[in-house]
Amino acid sequence: MALETWLIKVKNAVSNKFDVVRASSTAPNFKPTSSKKSPNVAVLSFEIAGLMSKLLHLWNSLSDHNITRLRNQSISLEGVHKIVSNDDDFLLALACAEITENLRLLANSVSPLCIKCDHPDLRSFHRLFLEFADSGRDLHNWLLSEKEMECRNKRIERLVTLTANLHREMDELSIMETGLRKTVASLQLCQQEQSNSSTPPLEISLKEQKILDLQQKILWQRQEVKYLKEKSLWNRTFDTVISILARSIFTTLARIKLVFGLAHQFPSSLPRSLSASAAVHPLKNLNDNANDSDPTTTKNGFFESNLKLLKPPRTTLGAAGLALHYANLIIVMDKMIKSPQLVGVDARDDLYSMLPNSVRTSLRARLRGVGFTASDASLAGEWREAMGRILGWMSPLAQNMIKWQSERSFEQQNYMAPKTNVMLLQTLYFANKDKTEAAITELLVGLNYIWRFEREMTANALFACSNFITS
Repeated sequence: MALETWLIKVKNAVSNKFDVVRASSTAPNFKPTSSKKSPNVAVLSFEIAGLMSKLLHLWNSLSDHNITRLRNQSISLEGVHKIVSNDDDFLLALACAEITENLRLLANSVSPLCIKCDHPDLRSFHRLFLEFADSGRDLHNWLLSEKEMECRNKRIERLVTLTANLHREMDELSIMETGLRKTVASLQLCQQEQSNSSTPPLEISLKEQKILDLQQKILWQRQEVKYLKEKSLWNRTFDTVISILARSIFTTLARIKLVFGLAHQFPSSLPRSLSASAAVHPLKNLNDNANDSDPTTTKNGFFESNLKLLKPPRTTLGAAGLALHYANLIIVMDKMIKSPQLVGVDARDDLYSMLPNSVRTSLRARLRGVGFTASDASLAGEWREAMGRILGWMSPLAQNMIKWQSERSFEQQNYMAPKTNVMLLQTLYFANKDKTEAAITELLVGLNYIWRFEREMTANALFACSNFITS
């Protein structure tokens, strides 16, 4: 017994030493300022895990591979060049502004958590972050090297996974405890009825055994939850998790400035490892108001300049609030064009009711003078081909718009990062309103002809069949 006690003491001592080493290696600049220790994050660990997940997603979107794909594929979509812009520098500036704005919003979510930190520098995270964004000054050496950041991200991934497992196991424990309470209540009811000899003893015995089994499972489940709390973010202090987030956010912002060429001097902790094919430089669009000495310092601040760039011009669908509506409209038309024979009168009326007044007016003008017959198979084939070409570049933007919107809604509700890298420039948000409506009108005119052609062909076939039967 004495030997076991001695082994436990040695184990605890070694564990404590490793904890000290681990804490010092992750936050070497945060020495306690008092004997007071910041509290554990506890239930806030789930929200913090979501923030870490978003941060990982942001960092991965800035990899050489993703930046190269952004430059060579995303901004080269045919639909983007047709109705958004054919200026690649402007499109890259939009991408940079959106990524930067996502990081700013993430930092804003971290800021309220900083008030629970013990270290004064961590409590001042928001102010220090804004100063770093505008001036590039890293007063507390929070920037990490690329190698350090990769190691940090592996640790973050592990913590996020363990915290997600903890959430799942806690839910399972709650379900088990609820089931136990219901089973106990059922047993008590059976015991009351037994006095009236209405419940057989065997049923009571089975319920008692079920309760014992549930109690054992709950005991094991509580041990699993306890273990995961120790290993996950749950038992980490606010100082620990905020130091991880703060240094990662600083490094991610430095990475943004690096890959988009927003500073003359690259941070010493982030070597210029990007190949020439991966680097992009939308300087002339993003920093129109910047002074000559420091292109990251503008009259309104670094983040204010990004917000101005992300504000859609009044000629766009985003400014009109029609981007998502038109995306849904295009998806509906795509389905109708692929199967016009299945479109009934009610569906046609529903589609018409979705059209804004501007599109209705344009459609009426196009259809004015059109005949009532649609029996030319050659013309129907030409319309099918023309609509296929339009949908070929327009449908991807509409699908991206819906995906972007649904991912942001899921992200807000579940604190998790989006699954893809769909950006606003790949959607209808910045699309020119007049050009988009002209293309939609063209689709509607073609759909009108194809719909009437299919109905006439069906009617002629039925008429011929009827004559054949009667004859």
